[in-house]
Amino acid sequence: MTARGVRTGPGAWQGDDLDVEEALALVKEAPGPPEEDPGAAEPEPAPPDQRHRTSHQHGAATQHDPATRGDSATRRGPAGRRGPAGPPGPAGPQESSHRAVSWPRARAIAEETGRSAARAAHRAPLSVPLDAALGLTLAAPLDALSDLPSFDTSAMDGWAVSGPGPWKAGRDGVLAGHAAHRPLADGEAVGIATGARIPDGTTGVLRGEHGRTDDRGRLHALHAVVPGQDIRPRGQECRSGDRLLMAGTLVTPAVLGLAAAAGYDTLTAVARPRVEVLVLGDELLTQGPPRDGLIRDALGPMLPSWLRSMGAEVTAVRRLGDDAGALHRAVTGSDADVVVTTGGTAAGPVDHVHPTLGRIGAELLVDGVEVRPGHPMLLARLRERQHLVGLPGNPLAAVSGLLTLAEPLLRSLAARPAPEPYPLRLRDAVQGHPYDTRLVPVVLRDEGAVPLHYNGPAMLRGIAVADALAVVPPGGTRRGQETELLDLPWAAAGIGVCFT
Repeated sequence: MTARGVRTGPGAWQGDDLDVEEALALVKEAPGPPEEDPGAAEPEPAPPDQRHRTSHQHGAATQHDPATRGDSATRRGPAGRRGPAGPPGPAGPQESSHRAVSWPRARAIAEETGRSAARAAHRAPLSVPLDAALGLTLAAPLDALSDLPSFDTSAMDGWAVSGPGPWKAGRDGVLAGHAAHRPLADGEAVGIATGARIPDGTTGVLRGEHGRTDDRGRLHALHAVVPGQDIRPRGQECRSGDRLLMAGTLVTPAVLGLAAAAGYDTLTAVARPRVEVLVLGDELLTQGPPRDGLIRDALGPMLPSWLRSMGAEVTAVRRLGDDAGALHRAVTGSDADVVVTTGGTAAGPVDHVHPTLGRIGAELLVDGVEVRPGHPMLLARLRERQHLVGLPGNPLAAVSGLLTLAEPLLRSLAARPAPEPYPLRLRDAVQGHPYDTRLVPVVLRDEGAVPLHYNGPAMLRGIAVADALAVVPPGGTRRGQETELLDLPWAAAGIGVCFT
């Protein structure tokens, strides 16, 4: 019997020509799960010992192949102490009995790990100038320092009038930011600008387009003026001492504006978690086009901005190549709250992350996640308040690792509020992995979320134009079926907010 979600027959994928990960990622070629047929037999699942194995047939690529580095389906042996990911078992260098955790469970572990580390750190909040506070989290409530507005102001350009009309219009005017005008007597009017202080004795503001003056200088209303018209009264928005924002609020441009309007020069905020990025791989170039079996490093330029969007302060990006000694020295010498590595999380001859973690006695909290792409990702505790996130080396697989492990970890460390999950209908059917969650780039249109092509683990062409990632459950989704979406930072908050 064929495992659910696998195509057979004349239109089946050509396994000789396509890597398994690439084949599973081809939305265009796979129609998603079929509609249920009450008379059809339930397909048999593959035996448990056949799940998540690397195929060694058809000349499978080695770990030196840039297209598969760090995203092999091989299950590794345990490194260091075993955490919530599951107990260790006997393992050889190419296959292990350790069990990857589900995608929701991996995110929950990362989030709780961040909360525990934040509690253990007891870091004092920072006093940050407004121009440096964007993207931080309030560590204390924001209370109003004065009434807003702090005096009665005009909501419109026009005339401040007193009593019933017509009015004798004075030649002077009241401008915003100027000294208070003398009180108005009954029957008087004075020109006034938006935001200017309302003179005592004012009945209301007659908008400029609703009045006219005659040749004797008298002002006539084209519409009746009611008391308080177009006046913003003192304290309309808040009174001094009112609670404006709670601790835990993300500082957005609007929050900065409110804080400034309320009289604040600084904000009390949670310090950003410090992150050091270690880029692994001898095959990576930092300049020019790919050549001679070498490829450009896409993660070094991409990760810092993405990590900053998650609330982190990126202290360094270091390129170490495939050097076990350099990796050991970098990990043990780092004072960052979180170390992020790229590549080297599988079990190939130059995949040094697991051996390094074992050598230093790190505790593996997550060692493999049931998600495609990116399943060889890991999360380890180096010390009580220091953690390592191991990302696969393929670019889209690394993005999957960022959103699965790094985002909930850093969000908790930065005390940021968790985003509300939301479902949306998929315009097209999406092929699912038989047993794992898939993260598929989509764009948002009137007809729903549209899955994008070019979404294999080594590809960035799809994610570069995406608005979100669709969380496709095992077995796939049908056309029009709702599924959870993960907003991408530039779509959720804007470039200036998320990458500052």
